[in-house]
Amino acid sequence: MTKFIKFTLTIFTALFLTFIYGLAANSIHADLSNKYIHSTTPTLFFHGYGSGAHAEEYMVNGFVEAGVSKTVITADVAGDGTVTLKGDIPHNAVNPLVMVNFNDNHSTNYELQGQWVKNVLEELQAKYHFKKVNIEAHSMGNMAVMYFLLANAGNHNLPQIQKQVAMAGTFDGAIGWNEPANLTVNKKTGKPSAMNDSYQKLLPLRHRYPRQIKLLNIYGDLKDGNDSQVSNASCLSLKYLINNRARSYREVKITGPNAKHELLHHNPQVNKILINFFWGK
Repeated sequence: MTKFIKFTLTIFTALFLTFIYGLAANSIHADLSNKYIHSTTPTLFFHGYGSGAHAEEYMVNGFVEAGVSKTVITADVAGDGTVTLKGDIPHNAVNPLVMVNFNDNHSTNYELQGQWVKNVLEELQAKYHFKKVNIEAHSMGNMAVMYFLLANAGNHNLPQIQKQVAMAGTFDGAIGWNEPANLTVNKKTGKPSAMNDSYQKLLPLRHRYPRQIKLLNIYGDLKDGNDSQVSNASCLSLKYLINNRARSYREVKITGPNAKHELLHHNPQVNKILINFFWGK
């Protein structure tokens, strides 16, 4: 009789724990829209020069309000590259969102910033065991991502990028700083008429860019071929760097007043495009 009671209690406990786990899982999925894919792959957001995670909040809040995800954390990167994760990603969280913040937001050392990107991925991998990620970057944040790929495209021990959004990318420089004068690009190949030093260092990506990545290139045009800070030519020179290696590549031009450089990530149209690209069924 005692053995029977112990057996019954064991079965009851197992069923109860299963029920509780089910409730927890349902709470993670609650209030999420079925219009979007439900994946455990996190999406990381990288800001530009002189900015911070606050610049990513409009986008991320919009994704939460749309029912894409209810899980948002911040990866804070110190000047020495140390990564601190603020917040928690529950087990099986749907479409978790990670806002990355570079404390040294005035660095133009792209090799160093590429290492910071790697550090963020390694920290997420160590804590949550992610094997895949999506990435969005704005402005000079794109250079951090591209220099990360330059150094780590063949490193399969790291989480592998599945989808990448480049927004207002300063691939061949920014106006009034390091963008070559009278820059143009070949519409077919994306090859720029001139290449600054940081662009030339990225040329090996023409033979390294990971083939599994779906890439979306978003740029703003205020009717004069630029977004006030970066020329369309600089943004579109990305095409030459990937050299038809991406799984897919698409360019989207944004117009109107919200196409201005610093407003692209505060643009409802852009939010819809990102939602469809990252999580559309």
